[in-house]
Amino acid sequence: MDVKILIVEDSAIERMIIKNVLREYCTLTASDGVEAMRMLEEYEGINLLILDLNMPNMNGFQVLEALKNNERYRDLSTIILTNYDELDNEIKGLNLGAVDYIRKPIHMESLKVRINVHITLLRTLQALEKKLDESERSKAVFLSHLPGLAYRCKNDSDWTIEYVSEGCYDLTGYSPKSLLHNRDLSYIDIISPEYRRGLREEWDRVLAIGQEFREEYEIVTASGKKKWVIELGRGIYNVEGEIEALEGVILDISDRKEAEYTLKYNNEHDRWTGLYNRDYLVALLEKDARIKKTSKKALIGINLSMVHLLITNYGFQYAENLIKKIAEALNRHCRENCILFRPREHSFIFYILDYKDKNELIDFSNLVAKTLESLLVTERIGGGIGILELDESLNALDTNLILRRLAIASEISVNLFRKDFEISFYDKEIEDLIDRERDIVQALNRVIEDDNAEDNLFLQYQPIMDLKTDSIFSFEALARLRTEKLGLVSPLEFIPIAEKTKLILPIGEKVIIKAFHFLKELKERGYDEITVSINISIIQLLEPDFASRLLELMGEMDINPKNIGIEITESVFSSDYDFLNSIIEKLMRAGIYIAIDDFGTGYSSLSRERELKADCMKIDKSFVDDLLKKDINKSITGDIISMAHKLGHYTIAEGVEHDFQLQYLREQNCDKVQGHLISKPLNEDDVIEFLKGKGEYSY
Repeated sequence: MDVKILIVEDSAIERMIIKNVLREYCTLTASDGVEAMRMLEEYEGINLLILDLNMPNMNGFQVLEALKNNERYRDLSTIILTNYDELDNEIKGLNLGAVDYIRKPIHMESLKVRINVHITLLRTLQALEKKLDESERSKAVFLSHLPGLAYRCKNDSDWTIEYVSEGCYDLTGYSPKSLLHNRDLSYIDIISPEYRRGLREEWDRVLAIGQEFREEYEIVTASGKKKWVIELGRGIYNVEGEIEALEGVILDISDRKEAEYTLKYNNEHDRWTGLYNRDYLVALLEKDARIKKTSKKALIGINLSMVHLLITNYGFQYAENLIKKIAEALNRHCRENCILFRPREHSFIFYILDYKDKNELIDFSNLVAKTLESLLVTERIGGGIGILELDESLNALDTNLILRRLAIASEISVNLFRKDFEISFYDKEIEDLIDRERDIVQALNRVIEDDNAEDNLFLQYQPIMDLKTDSIFSFEALARLRTEKLGLVSPLEFIPIAEKTKLILPIGEKVIIKAFHFLKELKERGYDEITVSINISIIQLLEPDFASRLLELMGEMDINPKNIGIEITESVFSSDYDFLNSIIEKLMRAGIYIAIDDFGTGYSSLSRERELKADCMKIDKSFVDDLLKKDINKSITGDIISMAHKLGHYTIAEGVEHDFQLQYLREQNCDKVQGHLISKPLNEDDVIEFLKGKGEYSY
């Protein structure tokens, strides 16, 4: 049998896609109902019609009405295309004669499977009609090869079987004789109980209007196993127009149903965790918005973007196994009104219905946070939890915008160095902050791609003075970002963003190269003893090849390691102490000096300080500021200097702005100082002028 399919869809793209999927068959296309009716008139032998309901000029329902009233199209099978969960339209279409429906968005593999089934049924029915016209012997041969059974039964309460083919045993596990005249049981006994009433009502409906019967349902075989079947039947009428019997075929479609279920499951679930995925969440949100549920609805988003740090250290599979463990723990918080989704790689979303108030959402989020913190305590990473309440105004918004706002709320509370989970409700101020962060990320990307971009990364250099000689010992390289849109952006703002997005890796290398160029210029001008210290992020340190790459750049640019210092904040040692200490030791062996920045404010205990591989401790500005606020006898700044010396480190005091501070630091034997009293951060050209004038200025 040659199959000819007419595809009626107003979207040209959808028509092309469906036509391509069904390319093994002869396909025709039409853009609306008017063109479809014309083509049905012009072309003979169209067996199957794929019909969109929502079209201009003549919609799908009008086409179904026209087909129903024309005897010529009695054997034409029509499959309607509906939008997701348009139950009323599906029922209306089936009542008008459609044999099946497929929901949009169309999954093309599922479409192909279902079309193939309908074509198989068409071929079976055509073959059956042909065979029934042949001799009884030929009919028996055909029926013995039918993938199911053929039957004739009375239209009584038990559907008493008058004839059943040999395929009955393969399909049901019962012999034909046991069903014939309902000797041992009736066919209705084999039908799974939940379908019996609906099938009876559907037979009554189609018989009343003279239509053919078509239904899919489950039967229970003699072994107790369930099978999916499709029944295609019709009423047989006598000359008076009364129903004489029912005839039809019942075919096994269990394989098709299993394939459909697998496709549906894969489309709706995350393959790694088994949780519902983003597509299912979007469909559910859109459905609930359409039916306008009055109950309270909220989304709670969990941002685990910091998991990417673990990939660097332990590999992708380690991180994925951790995500699976987290999914299992979070899933235990689900209940009837709370569903968990995994929409993206390192995020989860709870969809909560019928909650009482914001306090209930906060209590639930705190419970989730405790679960996450207990799982991640050994990983030493945290994350963010965002909450978005879905009021009536949000129901009208695009689902992608809703999920973006939720992502904004969860992202704002993520902190690279925090080990807990903060909770944030979405509001407009948060969105403005995220928009600014996005602008900074875009500017950083432009800087990475093009050194000559309007957005500019540049360095300033703040002098560090040796208190024993009153000479300039070093310059700290300080990164600055000037953007076309935002102007000058503080490093306190753009550095954490660069770290969170891992843009710190290419940005950090640019900073290193710029600092090396500056050092070479100093050497060319005769200042070959001055060093330059560069701030290095934990993200850079955790890169497996960081030390090797740094030494490689120094070799390429002919930089003496003794002129380079690396500054690392004390808090980074909370991440992986032994690993980071080994990297520092490697750099020290190469001749680079190491300074621990913001000393006294970070993580390390006194016992750990003894083990730190470092040359210098930089005393945080807060301790220097205290010299102006407290009784000088109560200040611990001198104790910090003394402790650092006993541990074998020299000291640099940061933020020195007043003569009194400088005098105190001299008295406490601080080795070096840095701050506005010595000089503010300088541009490259100003550094040379500063060095020239230094000989004329004493402290």
